[in-house]
Amino acid sequence: MSETCPVCGAPVTPGASACEACGFKLLGTTERFEPINLADADAPAAAPAPAAATLTVLRGRQAGASYALGDEPVTIGRSPQCTVFLNDMTVSRSHAVVEREGDAYVIRDENSFNGVWINNANVEAKVLAPGDLIQIGSFCLRYDEA
Repeated sequence: MSETCPVCGAPVTPGASACEACGFKLLGTTERFEPINLADADAPAAAPAPAAATLTVLRGRQAGASYALGDEPVTIGRSPQCTVFLNDMTVSRSHAVVEREGDAYVIRDENSFNGVWINNANVEAKVLAPGDLIQIGSFCLRYDEA
């Protein structure tokens, strides 16, 4: 049976001390999670609408990973609790958040140390446009709309 990273879901070599895909440090039994028993859970009344936009990692350990944006805020940071977990010391624990506002998505800096850069301009908050390049620490992400 293969082990998987609890953060990014990538396969992990047995006995490895860190995930090769995202760098998450595996500490003994903390790498295991028990699956939720879905048979006991009530089915949602309606499926959520498909994501209208995505963030794709272009540069960094997770290059190629894509994150769907929906109605819920998407947190970006070095904390494993963030929706987009970027494990690097150049990224603050809670670096930025992307939220839907009307028909658009807005990215906001969460008082990070290195700031949020959109198309090589440092921003506190900005409405994202298709093709925008977002630099967070040593990572580069691209915003795209469906």
